[in-house]
Amino acid sequence: MEDKTRVLGEKPVGKLLVEFSIPAIVGTVANSLYTIIDRLFVGNVVGADAIAGMSLTMPISFVIMAFGMLIGVGSGSLISIRLGENKKEEAEKILGNAFMLSLIISVVVSGIFLLTLNPLLTHFGASPKTLPYARQFISIILYGSLFQYLSFGLSAVIRAEGNPRVAMGVMLINAGINIVLDFIFIYLLGFGLRGTAVATVISQAVSATWVLLYFRGKTSVLKLRGRNMALQMNILKGIFAIGMAPFFMQLIASVVNILYNRGLAQYGGDAAIGAFGIINTITMFILMPIFGINQGAQPIIGYNYGALEFGRVKKTLKLAIIAATGIVTFGFVLTEVFPAQVLGAFTSDEELIDIGIDGMRIFLLALPIVGLQIVSANFFQAIGKAFKALMLSMLRQVIVLIPTLIIMPHFFGLEGVWIASPISDVVASLITVLVLLPEMRILGQKEQEMLRKPRPE
Repeated sequence: MEDKTRVLGEKPVGKLLVEFSIPAIVGTVANSLYTIIDRLFVGNVVGADAIAGMSLTMPISFVIMAFGMLIGVGSGSLISIRLGENKKEEAEKILGNAFMLSLIISVVVSGIFLLTLNPLLTHFGASPKTLPYARQFISIILYGSLFQYLSFGLSAVIRAEGNPRVAMGVMLINAGINIVLDFIFIYLLGFGLRGTAVATVISQAVSATWVLLYFRGKTSVLKLRGRNMALQMNILKGIFAIGMAPFFMQLIASVVNILYNRGLAQYGGDAAIGAFGIINTITMFILMPIFGINQGAQPIIGYNYGALEFGRVKKTLKLAIIAATGIVTFGFVLTEVFPAQVLGAFTSDEELIDIGIDGMRIFLLALPIVGLQIVSANFFQAIGKAFKALMLSMLRQVIVLIPTLIIMPHFFGLEGVWIASPISDVVASLITVLVLLPEMRILGQKEQEMLRKPRPE
């Protein structure tokens, strides 16, 4: 077994989680930071309608991310388990299939969206003022979507093989180039919303190239080889089975975003859609460290579960939940106490800020308990229990949120749109705890059984 993967089963769990999570947190926060800077430039240079236009494209962005997570999380989790089982050759076949799957999906998904763009955006809630902004932004993103699939999807494999710092470097390159190009294209050259989209595609192209060079170089544990790119049904089934939970979570997030935009358009107009775009960006910025913790914990949990080290699995989960809860609680205090200052950084539009203050305080009301729910759903995904992971992930996005989002606005108008999220968070977190506790008892029993058995050489 390679030293880079063997440490997953030998090094103290606390140190491992810090070592793997910090690079992932830095990378995901940097990745989210350039989204914030996009909107800062657009809101202050182009205007409030442009922010609303970007907001309207989020359902399409969620679909792109859904397929990226299907490939990245599915292949990454599967590779972690195979490396824990000391099956390196099978892990390389999974990598090759993940690469080829990225190529195929990028062409099919982007092609469908580009052919139906105008009616889709109108259905999402675009007005005559916001439609041109939405179209000019998302069409460029779609043409360059392959780079996003490769940079995001294969970065998960880099973490899975035990190189979190390299994966962090990919995200930092992406974010750094994007921020610099935003300043040049929007502020200096006045390219407007098109400049934001072009900056995003160029930065993703550079980071995707970096990832491919890594897997063709000498430092990677796994190699990207042509002979492993022929799609194999058994590998695809494994990727889909594990990656289906985050895939559906993101796919349903697209549907939820459509419902939000349509409700906001009906009860608050373009200003409410723009406010939601800012609030959603801030929310994702707060949650990105949680996703970084998940990315750091996933290979540790997956490897040790495959190696039957159940005590290490439990400890990793506990530490991840504690860290995640601390982060979201800090974000909650910040947004509840200083909502006007946060929103004012993105725009000077008074109507948008006034709507956004109430919206932010209500929308993020249950934020302190969200960390536990997200980490726990990722835990089931990391140990290969796809159905439980899928159900827990869909609780917040489908089973509770969508009915609430449809019903509440009829009674409370715009406030009903905002309050759907915290209601869903509370219900989903309670159910997640009820599902997680029995699993912890089972792991404890398995741990005791392993302790009573002589360890294999």
